[in-house]
Amino acid sequence: MTFRAFAPAKVNLFLHVGAPEANGYHPLCSLMVFADVGDVLSGVPGEGFGLRVGGPFAAGLEGAGDNLVTRAALALLEEAGTAAPGLALILDKQLPVAAGLGGGSSDAGAALRLFREALQLDVSDQRLEALAARLGADGPACLWARPVLAQGYGERLSGAPTLPPLHAVLVNAGAPVSTPAVYRELDRSGAFGEVEPPPMPAELESSEETAAWLATLRNDLEAPAIEVEPVVGEVLATLRDEPEALIARVSGSGGTCFAICEGEMAAESLAARLGGMRPGWWVRSCRLGGPWPDDLRA
Repeated sequence: MTFRAFAPAKVNLFLHVGAPEANGYHPLCSLMVFADVGDVLSGVPGEGFGLRVGGPFAAGLEGAGDNLVTRAALALLEEAGTAAPGLALILDKQLPVAAGLGGGSSDAGAALRLFREALQLDVSDQRLEALAARLGADGPACLWARPVLAQGYGERLSGAPTLPPLHAVLVNAGAPVSTPAVYRELDRSGAFGEVEPPPMPAELESSEETAAWLATLRNDLEAPAIEVEPVVGEVLATLRDEPEALIARVSGSGGTCFAICEGEMAAESLAARLGGMRPGWWVRSCRLGGPWPDDLRA
């Protein structure tokens, strides 16, 4: 039996970032949702433990040996007091790397879920969440991949507003964006934001209402990301010029931009047109929400 776990792209609908604290870390407040496009992690029993990476963005990873998937799996085995099993891992890397989509954290979350299921490990959700937090700021949110409000350094999670079906387009021009470089640029600019949660409706009823509310908020890493990699600004400007885009914004620390559209047809139309205009760009229409089933293909 082959086990499978879906590792969806993370999208920051807004991301407010405060000044660094004494420990050097920046507090934040962000509404995170997850797309129905992403990487796929498979576990094949009966083979030696290890990781094989394939897919269109496999070459962008530094190496399977230090991949977050391997680190997550080994951390879980240590937590459970279990030796490495005969379970080979195969990562189908469909998401761009260093793209502001939480790909590494989402892959790690998929590894934690897959290993617990495949090996029937007696590890509680709380212990799994603590392991995910050790692997990165986005780890706790990406473990379960459901809409959440993240605070602190990303580890304090609370419920998100009830969202309507959101159809969107993700666009990446192919230039990796260094998160540390973006934060250095933010520090240089001093353009820090307020990280107290903004007023949030309990429920948003339409894409238009969602876009109008998000327009009152921001991504504080957007300007630094464009300064670090100007092509991000080109992607963002292109999206904002398109009639289907109700709102367009950078996700995370940059690399990928997203546009929310009125509906599925509008998102598919925009994605098709952008794909024709910019064949070198990675463009995907998607739904935003989550969680998504583990057998969903990218």
